[in-house]
Amino acid sequence: MLENMPNNITGLRVAMHNLGCKVNSYEMDVMGIKLKEAGCIIVPFTEEADIYIINTCTVTNIADRKSRQMLHKAKKENPGAVVVAVGCYVETGMDGVKKDECIDLAVGNNKKSEIVDILNSFFEARADFDDKTLGGKSVIDINKTHEYESMTLSELPEHTRAYIKIQDGCNQFCTYCVIPYARGRVRSRDEKEIIEEIKGLIQKGCKEVVLTGIHISSYGVDKGESRLVELIESINDLSGIERIRISSLEPRIITPENTKRLAAVSKLCPHFHLSLQSGSNSVLKRMNRHYTAEEFKEGVRLLREAFDRPAITTDIIVGFPGETKEEFDECCQFARDIDFYEMHVFKYSPRKGTVAAEMKEQLTDREKSERSDVLIDMSKAQSECYRNSFIGEKVGILWEDSEEIKGRKYMIGLTDRYVRVAVSEDDLRFDNAVSGTITHEIVKGFLNADTLLI
Repeated sequence: MLENMPNNITGLRVAMHNLGCKVNSYEMDVMGIKLKEAGCIIVPFTEEADIYIINTCTVTNIADRKSRQMLHKAKKENPGAVVVAVGCYVETGMDGVKKDECIDLAVGNNKKSEIVDILNSFFEARADFDDKTLGGKSVIDINKTHEYESMTLSELPEHTRAYIKIQDGCNQFCTYCVIPYARGRVRSRDEKEIIEEIKGLIQKGCKEVVLTGIHISSYGVDKGESRLVELIESINDLSGIERIRISSLEPRIITPENTKRLAAVSKLCPHFHLSLQSGSNSVLKRMNRHYTAEEFKEGVRLLREAFDRPAITTDIIVGFPGETKEEFDECCQFARDIDFYEMHVFKYSPRKGTVAAEMKEQLTDREKSERSDVLIDMSKAQSECYRNSFIGEKVGILWEDSEEIKGRKYMIGLTDRYVRVAVSEDDLRFDNAVSGTITHEIVKGFLNADTLLI
């Protein structure tokens, strides 16, 4: 395979494809930057390349299948290319990876930052390897990893916003989830390193940072105690950052003390994604979630007491094994009572290797779909009502990109509460929009179902 290849990756064409979460996206961005710095030419995944890198996902059986499909597609498009499987599927499906003839090289989650050295080692050998881990160089046991692997984003992937990874791993072991086995235990990034990364991105024009990770509420617990709030306070002191946004939070972190401190952070967006999964305590217990519906509701009360109309969003899984009609009705009533801005509704999908996959009373696809439709309809109505509450008011907007909607060009941005807004590019009053600065204007009405027009 490598006879006609050079002994290093300089000048080679690399195509990359990402599957999965925002953490994967962040890590893919960092890998891409490192490869460009090493002299690689990054090309679209649809083009012919010398190396294909697929950053895989394993959160569901379907995600595993999609990962395999993309790996096979790459090898089919160019049989002579080197196909690299990276990430979560490698960690949970190594037996399959070793047997898959379409995969030439496997790279684990904790080795992504070494992608250049790993690829160079692979090419230097100039031979096919029976061991796709280069003798263990590219993959080590993720469950034995205790130190955060340093990765730094040196370029701004989006116009004004950057996702900042602050930790990896999870200690929760929900019965439906395989991620602790794919990502290992909680490992927190050094605060000084996070601050330096953000300072560098500010110089590139970054106005908003989104703190992300596998379980960011656990930031710092591996070093003694949670330090998420302290980190947010430190970022708030940085000149040049206008907004701080937080990704998914564990409900238990919303305590009276933490809420009071967060409300004092001037740049913090009042947008909180609290992962619910079910409004029924009996289902939460089977899921091994570490809170009750009452505790969740109290957290929402604290946030609404401390912030003006905070955007409260959540995830809900319908059709969990054994979910009765009464339990689902209880979940629906809970969602009505909370009145979320948005609900991300997922139909339960058995994940091989998890406790829930072996539970009895698995629901049918039809039952899951019917229940999903109920909550999706509820979410649409709640979302419209929340967005409608801002019509006629002044809002702060961080402009991000342009988009064609109904045959007309608009600038698209987000309010601090993650409400999407648009303005016609014909309106010369907004010729400063591309700078990414915050502009205050009157919201007039709806452009479409999820976008307000100003």
